[in-house]
Amino acid sequence: MAIPAQLGDRRVAPSILSADFARLGSQLRELLAAGARMVHVDVMDGHFVEPITMGPIVVSALRQLADEYGALLDVHLMIERPERQIAEFARAGADVISIHQEATPHVNYALAHIRAAGCAAGLAFNPATPIAALGEIHDLLDVVLCMTVNPGWGGQQFIDGSVERVQRIRDSVPDEVVIEVDGGIDTDTAGPCARAGAGVFVAGSAIFSEPDPVAAYVAIAEAAGAS
Repeated sequence: MAIPAQLGDRRVAPSILSADFARLGSQLRELLAAGARMVHVDVMDGHFVEPITMGPIVVSALRQLADEYGALLDVHLMIERPERQIAEFARAGADVISIHQEATPHVNYALAHIRAAGCAAGLAFNPATPIAALGEIHDLLDVVLCMTVNPGWGGQQFIDGSVERVQRIRDSVPDEVVIEVDGGIDTDTAGPCARAGAGVFVAGSAIFSEPDPVAAYVAIAEAAGAS
């Protein structure tokens, strides 16, 4: 499938995991009005990672707001056997669905299933997972999600060596595959990741934990050279 147009430029994707859920709609509207065109939705099941977060009902609730601004819903499945849930998230309105290399023995099937459901297909790698598998499946990929922290919790420190890992991923996949970085992304780390080849920058606590989330978003976007 064609990669959504919004992925053609560098983008900062605010992660709602760190948002104030009592004010989620208003916080997102402010960020979308400031230029955000991707919203990152972290789905955790209490098995693949310890926390439990949200499911398709949240994606569905965000769909109309995203459409008002022409924004993508970027769904990151940190769940075991994600192939069992892809159809539900696609029906709920996901634009991009990323699964974890470590979460299923059926990566090829799951990625093909995402594309068949009409979504862009992403594959996420934990920090210690070898990236050699990319050579076997790059024809099924629209996005590679490089975890720059261990998955499951917001507010972690960016892992040393992640920039070099982004560069190795960039060298391993075709130019049209978008590299997304997730974890510890802020004004200090976004620029080096961009120079290494990243195109999407997931930022949660670095945006929503600040007194002015919009100003924080704009500063990270500027550091990344994002639109």
